[in-house]
Amino acid sequence: MTHRKGLSISALLTRKKKSVQSNLEAQGRLREREPVAIIDIGSNSVRLVIYEGLSRSPSVLFNEKVLCGLGQGLAETGKLDKVARQRALTSIRRFSQLCTQTEVGELHVLATAAAREADNGAKFIDEVEAITQSSVKLLSGQMEAYYACLGAVSGFDKPDGIVGDLGGGSMELISTDADKQQATTSPLGGLRLLESSGSDLDKAEKIARKELQDIKIKWPGKSRCFYAIGGTWRNLARLHMFANDYPLDVVHDYTVKAKDYIEFCKRVAKGKTDELKGIEEISKNRQNLLPYGAISMIAVLEHLKAKEVKMSATGLREGYLYSLLEEKMQKQDALLEATGELAILRSRSPQLSIEMADWTGKAFSSIGIDENRQEKRWRQAACNLADVSWRSSSDFRAEQSLGIINNAGFNSISHEGRAYLAIVNFHRYQGLGSKQQPPQYTRLATEETAKKARLQAAFFRVLYIFSAGSEEIIPNLKLVRTAYGNLVFEIPKALEALVGEKPENRLSHLSREIGEEITIGFV
Repeated sequence: MTHRKGLSISALLTRKKKSVQSNLEAQGRLREREPVAIIDIGSNSVRLVIYEGLSRSPSVLFNEKVLCGLGQGLAETGKLDKVARQRALTSIRRFSQLCTQTEVGELHVLATAAAREADNGAKFIDEVEAITQSSVKLLSGQMEAYYACLGAVSGFDKPDGIVGDLGGGSMELISTDADKQQATTSPLGGLRLLESSGSDLDKAEKIARKELQDIKIKWPGKSRCFYAIGGTWRNLARLHMFANDYPLDVVHDYTVKAKDYIEFCKRVAKGKTDELKGIEEISKNRQNLLPYGAISMIAVLEHLKAKEVKMSATGLREGYLYSLLEEKMQKQDALLEATGELAILRSRSPQLSIEMADWTGKAFSSIGIDENRQEKRWRQAACNLADVSWRSSSDFRAEQSLGIINNAGFNSISHEGRAYLAIVNFHRYQGLGSKQQPPQYTRLATEETAKKARLQAAFFRVLYIFSAGSEEIIPNLKLVRTAYGNLVFEIPKALEALVGEKPENRLSHLSREIGEEITIGFV
């Protein structure tokens, strides 16, 4: 497989610095990237996703799914359903045209279980290739599992466990540290399980347990975490979130104890989905597969003896794109790349984000606060997001920032990490003594995490009042601890005029957050 270079944030910054412009101007899209697209031909759905470009954290330009049901009746007839096949080809013809008019540079067409197993699958593939003028990659079950695994690797920060990908026709399992030769596949896709059981839920449960009884996968590490991929499983997770009044509407990295999730899935597996809270939010075309997804989930968790489940919004498509990247880009931090892109597109100066990340790291060290690896990443991401709402009315900047944090497709960050980002940006705009309460999902942060987030917000409020959002001022300001143990905010004499009532007030708020007095010193 050929690996592509792509363009990282650091490369974009370097390229921009070489231009005549001194600042990176908002441009809506990163024009230096050429769109890349994937048509994913599954057993239940056919989907087109056009990405802005090949990167560590690819942004979606366009996404469309059609539930064609290619695998419908396959277990009985051995062939792709005639009507479903025509629907799929019509959709693919449309998708091909969309790729042309959006100037897609590379189109990748992937086909999975239904096309792989059907007697007339080869003819269907020929028709698809004629339409798209692209070679179709017909994935084996092992390759499906491998790319699903890479999808988890691309979407989580150092995942450790077993990945499961539930499609319409099959279910793949693979360890996060395994290669494709160690992957397993079974006919437990939602649509296949429904048909093979004759819509009998008790029979479906027996089939699932029988299919899994001989499957053996070695757990890596000690966490015993199961990463769940697939639309049916994601919708199942959404229902669990509704049932528990979960405060954050983000499925990716939603984490549940396996024993608790099994109990919930048993309720869904009874088939009375119309009684479930939030069921109206699930597509009616997906609702009939929920009990079968629940049955598969129960069987997998019990068979593997998993301790917890993490939901993944990244899967086969993202894993395939990840496989195209050079190793150097694969090792980049997806969270920092994604938030760095927003800094380029929406902030006054992305360079300011870099300056603040360096400054806040040194400031934490000066006051004796240690950061673990995750906290450092969150702090750097918060710096990238600190100025993305500057065009909004001052009354709504906090609200817009929180909307981005709540809804953005950031990967490689836990829900506690999102809570950290929310706390920082809420207090960065609303102040540290605001009577207005931050959003409910900030309660997902521990007390220690919330304390560090408030402190970073206090840093931001000081840095912005001195710099006014301009570059090359912040590196001249220092928060240092003297030999006598005192904290001093050092300002060059050349910038002495910046000191005034408002900055002094902000430093006073920072002192209260730290719990120590801060004096101003001129150097």
